[in-house]
Amino acid sequence: MSKERDYYFEEYQDRKMKKWAGFYLSEHTAMIAKESQKQPPEKKRQMSWPEIDEVLTQAFQGKLSVAIQKEELDYEGNYSEDVIGIIQGHDELGIYVADQKIGYDEIRHVEIK
Repeated sequence: MSKERDYYFEEYQDRKMKKWAGFYLSEHTAMIAKESQKQPPEKKRQMSWPEIDEVLTQAFQGKLSVAIQKEELDYEGNYSEDVIGIIQGHDELGIYVADQKIGYDEIRHVEIK
């Protein structure tokens, strides 16, 4: 009997993580499929500074929510999601929306939501 046992442990090859891959794979594949269906945000029209200033002033005075597309691209060349929120404040360099500061020179497009 000990001979069988020794043979088993000498010949047995543990597959390690391979045996657990099936549990992870279905969830992972579903997540990847969901992300691949998501369309990147559209490139909005580049607004002039007077247009941006007019919309920001109107939104700040009326405490209205804005959607701001920043002039930045991700590693795939797509614009990031709009920053949406009420303008919380401003200074000489930019505005504060949704707990982040956006420089005036970073704004590509702004609209009232």
